[in-house]
Amino acid sequence: MLHPKTSFSFSNYTTKYPFILILCTLALAEYLLGPGILQHGVTLVALIVIGTLLKLKISTRKNIYIVNFACYKHSSNMITRDELIAKFNQIFDEEAVSFHRKMFEKSGVMDNVYLPCSYDEFPPEFRFNGSRKEMETVVIGAIDALLRAESTPVDVVENVGILIVNTSTFNPTPSLSDTIVNYFKLRSDILSYDLGGMGCSASLIATDLAKQILQVKPNTYALVVSVESVINRFYSGQANKSMMLTNCLFRLGGAAILLSNNSSDRSCSKYQLKHVVRTHTGFEDSAFKCVHEEEDENGITGVKLSRDLMASASQSLRSNITTLGPLVLPISEQIRYLANLMQRKVLRMQMKAYVPNFKRAFEHFCVHAGGKGILDVMEERLGLTEWHIEPSRMSLFRFGNTSSSSIWYELAYSEAKGRIKENDRIWQIAFGSGFKCNSAVLCALKNSTCEIVEHGNPWIDEIEQFPVLIANSK
Repeated sequence: MLHPKTSFSFSNYTTKYPFILILCTLALAEYLLGPGILQHGVTLVALIVIGTLLKLKISTRKNIYIVNFACYKHSSNMITRDELIAKFNQIFDEEAVSFHRKMFEKSGVMDNVYLPCSYDEFPPEFRFNGSRKEMETVVIGAIDALLRAESTPVDVVENVGILIVNTSTFNPTPSLSDTIVNYFKLRSDILSYDLGGMGCSASLIATDLAKQILQVKPNTYALVVSVESVINRFYSGQANKSMMLTNCLFRLGGAAILLSNNSSDRSCSKYQLKHVVRTHTGFEDSAFKCVHEEEDENGITGVKLSRDLMASASQSLRSNITTLGPLVLPISEQIRYLANLMQRKVLRMQMKAYVPNFKRAFEHFCVHAGGKGILDVMEERLGLTEWHIEPSRMSLFRFGNTSSSSIWYELAYSEAKGRIKENDRIWQIAFGSGFKCNSAVLCALKNSTCEIVEHGNPWIDEIEQFPVLIANSK
């Protein structure tokens, strides 16, 4: 069976910018046939450029704004690493406890972390009521923080027409979106959706769904809530060490994001959502199984992280940026990339593949804080500086892997640091089971001054303590 290739495809460029392909074709023709050939193609290129610009100009697609967002921060229930290890001693054997301790030390997560109240009594209450209580606490807490923020419009509750909740491992009946509608008394004609089992990239999937609906439902707000159950991810078995990794990384967290398609909301919004690019490499068995919920040999359920995880992340990233590149990269970078590709693929020249310089397209990067290894790879592959990757490392250190909401903790970090300036471009990158790589491109509409860093930002009370030096960060 043939699968779509995840390598470079000229269709991405011919669809978005057809004149780029013609420019490169003419350049190749000049190289092979002589310089005179370019003179005959100038008029054609000019016409295509003008047509493309007119097509973009007359586009009727609505602008989508991120009015505000908020991240959940537990007011208490901090637990130290040593206290958690002591609890692990109650259910794990010595070898498993030693493995957990070793992974904790390498995880890039600080000693004090947030865990559900169910961890107060150990083993945690894995029953339904414990998971529902955990989810309701985070979901309601994040939305409440968003609604209480001064920059959030006061009439939001009455005008939210779209509600999307994403969580992978806990999907009760009634659903979490039903719980939100009931608690906040949202309108009866609301379009509500629950996305399950889509992993750590699901927040951008939910954001993309909201974006698509907002294109056809005028003058309304969309509320996206991204959350994950720590209790349901806990692995209590002894047989599979790859399943124990989730015990060391995932922590309590969630985010609520308010979007609007109303042009009058631009002045009060923080960002404009420019693009969402989604890539799915699940047609590859190794990618599909690299993050996989299953039972161990003793029938205990856990999420298994395979050795193919890093390779699958790299493959899906390459595919994602092939689509994203034409949308965001300056023309000079695109030409360099295409020229390098043609030299390698057409002329069969032996040379390294050119990696576009995305620092020319973005001022800020929010890379999903899935783990220290992923951040190391992303820093190297994209040529990022320590400053660029700092929000992701600090979010992993302070809050752990909060799953799909981690990219919002990272954006909140940059806001709290006062780094976001008007017209700055932000690239949110998230990886998730399946295997998926999703990107969102935001454009800042205002500076992140102290006045707009407000309630709902989890860093606001402690941002002066960061960044911190993380042992073995490289």
